[in-house]
Amino acid sequence: MAITLPHDAMAQVFSAVPANDLPDTPNYNVCPTVPVHVVTSDQGSRRLRAMRWGFVPQWYDTPTNGPLLINARSETIADKPAFRAAVRARRCLIIASGFYEWKREAGQVPQPWFIDRSDGAPMAMAGIWQAWDKGDAPLVSCAVVTCTANAAMAPIHDRLPVILKPDDWPLWLGEAGHGAAVLMRPAPDDVLRFTKVSRQVNSNRASGPALITPVS
Repeated sequence: MAITLPHDAMAQVFSAVPANDLPDTPNYNVCPTVPVHVVTSDQGSRRLRAMRWGFVPQWYDTPTNGPLLINARSETIADKPAFRAAVRARRCLIIASGFYEWKREAGQVPQPWFIDRSDGAPMAMAGIWQAWDKGDAPLVSCAVVTCTANAAMAPIHDRLPVILKPDDWPLWLGEAGHGAAVLMRPAPDDVLRFTKVSRQVNSNRASGPALITPVS
């Protein structure tokens, strides 16, 4: 994913108090296991926090003791032992300017696409989080909730992050009662913009705004 919004602007958009240890922005190549920007809510008080992208279940002896859980499928999230407690009690918004997805065709190098909101607004992806305390210091981690792709996304990939509109943030964050499961659905086709971008982003060492610049 990519994030370009300054911390103060992020805090204003999401009405959240920012932590002091937020990852630097802009970052055009946010990879799994690095900190991402996350909004949580406790009794209606929102915080903008840093969390490791890659959910660490409590039973892991180390953060790398099992599969890297960067996504949680909406269809099974309520039943999976790793996720079911978090989706009930620890939901969050994972903030990005957009995300990358790769179109894969036989015999070809995967082609990356950058997907952002067509209105240019920050993207709030549904997430879940977990505090893991078996290390020297507590580790707070998160995963992006995904759903079946909408028609616009389907030619590139069969999955899509659950992208929440502002009216849905209170329900997902637990500020507006129960029933958040209905939010785990594909965004309407016109919400997203798709930009074919350079294969430079295939390397996790690549950086800079050229990564989201359109290519032919």
